Amino acid sequence: MPTLPRRLSPSADAYIMAGPIKDFSALKSLRKEIKAQDEARQAAAAEAKRREQETRRDADIFRSSIGNVKPLAVPPKFTPDIPRPLPIARQHLADEQAALAASLSDDFNIETLLDTDETLSFARNGIGPDVMRKLRRGHWTIQQQLDLHGLRREEAREALAEFLRLAAKRGWRCVRIIHGKGLGSINKEPVLKSKVRNWLVQKEEVLAFCQATAAEGGSGALLVLLKGQAA
Repeated sequence: MPTLPRRLSPSADAYIMAGPIKDFSALKSLRKEIKAQDEARQAAAAEAKRREQETRRDADIFRSSIGNVKPLAVPPKFTPDIPRPLPIARQHLADEQAALAASLSDDFNIETLLDTDETLSFARNGIGPDVMRKLRRGHWTIQQQLDLHGLRREEAREALAEFLRLAAKRGWRCVRIIHGKGLGSINKEPVLKSKVRNWLVQKEEVLAFCQATAAEGGSGALLVLLKGQAA
């Protein structure tokens, strides 16, 4: 019975099947090649194992260096501290209004200061009759007006004082004050008409005033000349 060749390895089988071995040197060369392939596979497996061990070792070193890890606490939501607007100085405003109103007295007697004509016009000392004629004829453009219709006496006094303060600040030269004809009053008498004249005379910035023309309000309004540009 013939002796079968010894099975060396899968690679050897493949080599043998590729062709017959003719001499001993060919067999020796085959064994060297198979050995080299086995060593290469072992080296690759050893390298893969070494890399795996190195990766695990690095992971262990990292975990041991950081210790027990806890999730970071979520910081509280930031709410900007927006400063509140300063409170309105209501008492200060009230004091200013009281001072303005107090500067216009009801006890001031102006009868001797007014002209004797039916319009009861007024001109401060130093204001000549030519200025009054210009005022009556509408020489100056009316720059602003104040309507006191429907206001009570105290409300009208405060409104007039504030209006004159603003007029001085803005440099208005000629304004109109509407006090009404008193048609809606109980006795059909203009309540504010005499009061407004009384208050205007007490203000130094008022140079003169007269009854408005029919087109500008007639007996229900006054044209007032204020300090400003030269008359």
